[in-house]
Amino acid sequence: MNAYLAAGGGLLVGLLLGIAVMLLRVQQRRAQEDRLRVEMAARVTVRPEVSQVLSVLRSGAMVVGPHDEVLQSTAQARTLGVVRGARVVVPAVLTLVRKVREDRQSRSTELDLKRDGLSLHLMARVAPLDDRTLLVLVEDRTAARRVDETRRDFVANISHELKTPIGAVTLLAETLEEAADSPDDVRRFARRLQVEGARLSDLVRQIIDLSRLQSDDPLLDQNEVLVDDVIGDAVDRNRVDADDRHVALTVAGTSGLEVLGDEEQLTVAVANLIENAIMYSERGARVAVAARAVVLGEEDFVEISVSDNGIGIPEDEVERIFERFYRVDYARSRDNGGTGLGLSIVKHIAAAHGGYVHVWSKLGQGSTFTIRIPQHYEREVAADDPSVDDHDTMYQLDASGARGAHSQEVEG
Repeated sequence: MNAYLAAGGGLLVGLLLGIAVMLLRVQQRRAQEDRLRVEMAARVTVRPEVSQVLSVLRSGAMVVGPHDEVLQSTAQARTLGVVRGARVVVPAVLTLVRKVREDRQSRSTELDLKRDGLSLHLMARVAPLDDRTLLVLVEDRTAARRVDETRRDFVANISHELKTPIGAVTLLAETLEEAADSPDDVRRFARRLQVEGARLSDLVRQIIDLSRLQSDDPLLDQNEVLVDDVIGDAVDRNRVDADDRHVALTVAGTSGLEVLGDEEQLTVAVANLIENAIMYSERGARVAVAARAVVLGEEDFVEISVSDNGIGIPEDEVERIFERFYRVDYARSRDNGGTGLGLSIVKHIAAAHGGYVHVWSKLGQGSTFTIRIPQHYEREVAADDPSVDDHDTMYQLDASGARGAHSQEVEG
């Protein structure tokens, strides 16, 4: 009996040893195969002409070897977070690489990634380079998507804004036809028709102005512009509306200042600010327009400010007032024929002239909009030149100095 047990035990031990040896050999063979793969991958190199192209590419690009290893990548590919070290770290791109390696067919895909709290929209393309390597191109299309979304919103807003006055004109025309036997009704509806027609005309004109600003640089044809002329013309364009609303318009500040740019566009910008100030002020209010020279850091600017003591702007809306078609008080804007494009036009004009718009506002106390544009000197004036008037003073301004409440600077 003991002999049988000893024989069975020996057989079992032998069997276990055989299995262990076999497993050890399998592991050794796999380790050897892995070493061979690594050695083979190490021998895979990027062709010099491909490496040269990658070195000058600004877009995201990389060459991937036979074992998903990244052999070479551009700085942009690493910045976008597609590559880390020698690995492709975006699963969708890695899947695309493996599919292309399998059937040797070029493929592309669109990706939405989150990086440092920002949303990125990428286009990835993978194509075979040779029998062992693949080329991956990654294009950042975040800005293009944002432009497309802005364009779609703009078209939708235009459609809505045009629909209202066009519908009103159609309705008034029908009503006018039915009231043909009543002279009083005809006159009343005709006046209303003129108002809606003027609103439609203003909207179309401002849309055209905005389109021109986005496609034209006024500084390509530089002209010396006297700020006094800009302010004078802008005030004259709003004088009738100010008188109708019993709003006092005053002009102050330094005279004789000059900037480079397009006089008509600058006049439109200042006139839009004055129009808004009048529109959002109560009867008997005051609107002041002033110009002065300031120094911000090492740069000389001309400031054109429009101040009112009107209703002011809520703090949570200050950041949005330069958006197209945005209105702080929609009912008041509609009643006064506002289109919601005026401040957007101001922002683009200031940016096109190398400047920006600053706004300060406090609810119930009023607002001040300031256009800052680089100053132009017709000639150098000596410090001891007796021809320089005392009122031509250069103010030293702290760039962060707001006059209270809430403020914002808006560049193009």
